[in-house]
Amino acid sequence: MRAVTLKVPVGVSDDEARLLVAIGLFVASRVSLGKAAELAGYSQRAFMEILAHRGIPVVRYEPNEVDEDLANA
Repeated sequence: MRAVTLKVPVGVSDDEARLLVAIGLFVASRVSLGKAAELAGYSQRAFMEILAHRGIPVVRYEPNEVDEDLANA
């Protein structure tokens, strides 16, 4: 990983900025759940709870994957 410097609006803390960047990278499928949690400074469980509170799914299935899983159940 590499370090970056961001300019954020007044009122956005460093911790909030890290969290928002981590969420964005996770939603864009650029990092795993574990890596996003690490970037944000949270445990995986806590990060999953934050995502749930924001209505962001932790598990993403493509429609064909759901069909395959149901067929194999």
